[in-house]
Amino acid sequence: MGKPLDNGTGDTGPDDTNLEDFVADSDTGGRQPQDAFGRAALWYIPLVWSLYQLWIASPLPFILGVGVWNDTQTRAIHLGFAVLLAFLAFPGLKSSPRHHIPAVTWVVAIIGALASSYLFYAYSGVAARSGAPNTTDIIVAVIGIVLLLEAARRSLGFPLMGVALFFLAYVFFGSWSGLPEVVQWKGASLEKAMSHMWLTTEGVFGVALGVSSGFVFLFVLFGALLNQAGAGNYFLKLAFAALGHLRGGPAKAAVIASAATGLISGSSIANVVTTGTFTIPLMKKVGFPATKAGAVEVSSSINGVLTPPVMGAVAFLMTEYVGISYVEVVKTAIVPAAISYIALVYIVHLEALKMGMTGTSRMHPLKFMLGAIFIIAISIVIAGGTLFLCGVIVDVMQSLLGEASTWVIVVLMAVAYLAAVRFAAKGPDLDASAESMESLPPTGEIFKTGIHYIMPILLLMYLLMIERKSPGLSAFWSSIAMLVILATQKPLKAFFRGQTDVMARLREGYDDITEGLIIGARNMIGLAAAMGVAGIIVGAVTLTGIGQVMAEFVEFLSGGNLLAMLFFVALISIVLGMGLPTTANYIVVSSLMAGVVVELGAQNGLIVPLVAVHMFVFYFGIMADVTPPVGLASFAAAAISKGDPLRTGFQAFFYSIRTALLPFLFIFNTDLLLINVGPYKAVFIFVVATIAMLLFAAGTMNYFLVRSRLWESAALLLVAFTLFQPGFFLDRLQPEFATRAPGEIFTLAEQAPDGASVRVRLMGEDLNGDPVDARYLLPLGEAGGDGATRLFDGAGIEFREENGDLFVDNLNFGGPSEQLGIDFDWQLAELEVPADRVYKEVFYLPALLLLGLIVLLQMRRKRHAPEGVPA
Repeated sequence: MGKPLDNGTGDTGPDDTNLEDFVADSDTGGRQPQDAFGRAALWYIPLVWSLYQLWIASPLPFILGVGVWNDTQTRAIHLGFAVLLAFLAFPGLKSSPRHHIPAVTWVVAIIGALASSYLFYAYSGVAARSGAPNTTDIIVAVIGIVLLLEAARRSLGFPLMGVALFFLAYVFFGSWSGLPEVVQWKGASLEKAMSHMWLTTEGVFGVALGVSSGFVFLFVLFGALLNQAGAGNYFLKLAFAALGHLRGGPAKAAVIASAATGLISGSSIANVVTTGTFTIPLMKKVGFPATKAGAVEVSSSINGVLTPPVMGAVAFLMTEYVGISYVEVVKTAIVPAAISYIALVYIVHLEALKMGMTGTSRMHPLKFMLGAIFIIAISIVIAGGTLFLCGVIVDVMQSLLGEASTWVIVVLMAVAYLAAVRFAAKGPDLDASAESMESLPPTGEIFKTGIHYIMPILLLMYLLMIERKSPGLSAFWSSIAMLVILATQKPLKAFFRGQTDVMARLREGYDDITEGLIIGARNMIGLAAAMGVAGIIVGAVTLTGIGQVMAEFVEFLSGGNLLAMLFFVALISIVLGMGLPTTANYIVVSSLMAGVVVELGAQNGLIVPLVAVHMFVFYFGIMADVTPPVGLASFAAAAISKGDPLRTGFQAFFYSIRTALLPFLFIFNTDLLLINVGPYKAVFIFVVATIAMLLFAAGTMNYFLVRSRLWESAALLLVAFTLFQPGFFLDRLQPEFATRAPGEIFTLAEQAPDGASVRVRLMGEDLNGDPVDARYLLPLGEAGGDGATRLFDGAGIEFREENGDLFVDNLNFGGPSEQLGIDFDWQLAELEVPADRVYKEVFYLPALLLLGLIVLLQMRRKRHAPEGVPA
């Protein structure tokens, strides 16, 4: 057993071995074979999987003409590796052996791998028999689905398997007379169901598994390599050196460190254990109770999954499901994630004040918060400016040097890397032990030891944001850069320090590479299995049409009220998320509910962008990670803090209320997602939203400058709401839109500027004969043409006139209007244009006056309070 850590509070921290077992059981697999063959299998198979994924992501197959496979084949191999490793690395039961792999397990694992990769080696035959599978196809499909479900149960627990079984039962027994008539369907034969689920891209081998194989694996691998190089320890030490001396410093450092670790790890549990092992004992040492110390770490780690660029793999799924670029997804996620983190730092600060903690720093709390916001904003500007400048330099070099510019850029990057490593070699390497957190060197000394870790992250951001390369290709080149760093950083440091063990360090670099590749693959086992099982659920939805039935049921329960509908969607996300991984939960709920929320919003006069609904589902899926009684992240934190898991979970849920508030806000105020917002307005929105979130945190914590009275907390929440949603009050006084006659649509479309949209109200009947009365935004594209041309080119719609009324006459298949659900012969009832009214921001004035009153009252109480701990 590992040696217990003294956390400075008189008790001991977690046992290292128990923690490793906890993470292994939930993320990488709890089986650790002692025999040579078993150890070799769990060493070579993940290594080969990582090398395979790097191979198919690289340009080499096309250059050499070897190993060029289509998407379906690469997905099949990807799933084959995942199923094989799920059986070998994860024991089937608690009583199953952990120190050797039983022969039966080997047999089942190989059968599962062969069935999963069937579309790789039998692709031409299956394609030739499309729609008419033979007996072998059906047998392989049945075996494959059964063993995929078992692989998911081993690696992720029963809930995901249970949800999939529920949907499969509906596929086969949906015609049972005992079911309510509204949900009955004719049922599917075994042949039809298995063909749909296993032999097409409608089921297991659909979009989710494609994203897992093409994008997610490479990002998880990049994070594993970055952590193996020492970046996780570097970011943690940097956060502690910068914030540890402040009031409640270890907790504030935990928040910032988890943000950085979220870049490396897409798993909230791994995030908790990676940073929590260091932060939780130190939080307890400065006075945080065990439950609150664990809860701070859980809340921070959950937020790490919200942070771009990885976002727990959901960012890549969103690009496929919403149909927008990866850059657009990151842009929509950046403001909510940033203000959520700033608010958590503030919550920690208020907890420290309430508990009377002190720090060695005498900085005024307001100055600290303003400084923190300024530093975050400046960091974003510097990072963005650096990427933009790199783009300009690359463009200039390409225009001057042509194709030779690529090699010049590589040489310049190598020189910059050598300079960074030489700079780092001037000081000692960072100690990775928990004891080293007690006495850290100055922030500047720590910063210079890991500048070279920032370079591959900047490379990733540059390729994604400036070059607009695909996420898969960007992650591939960034992973190659990490492999170079792992191979060379130790021998280069030894060389620059004048040490003689350069060759030994080179061998260490090789060991680090193989270890990073293996960890990256093992981190993907559960995620790849989850993507496959999510495909079963999505396949069942598309085969049976149950999605429409469930959507209508939720719409019925909500009574057509959009806010009530959003509460139901949030509840479904949280309940499903208690058992499903974030990615699987997102796939299921967004597939069932996203379109319905958009449609119901349109019927209520609110045009909700599809990406906003997808972000809503994503946020509430993540909230399930902290929600008692399941919340595995809370159990991981409690294992470290020695606190009660349920109390830790409830406390973490309380800290995360701000995360639950944000999705409702950005549904009704899409400015928060920076949708159709310019750079100057984006800065303004960020500042106002940050202030609003801090006030919301102060209101819920019942503490602002001093302990708040009840009415003061209520007033702070009102001010926060007004800053977030100033249009709410204005809409009650003046209508947001003025109506125009339908006949003006061609004039408005012709006069509209580039990229504008026209807002229309359409009436008609859907395919079921139910009446539709909803609003839609029709994009117009580039200016220059007449109104009818711009409507067809931009929105894919044409109107005809009958007796003075306009009706939909033609729709461009696959165009924006058809995708919005608009149908032929719907009548254009009216146009809506922005009303001429006062700016909604005028309501900031009374809100800020109310805030000023609260500040004056609390300042007076603070001055008259007895001497004690400064508030």
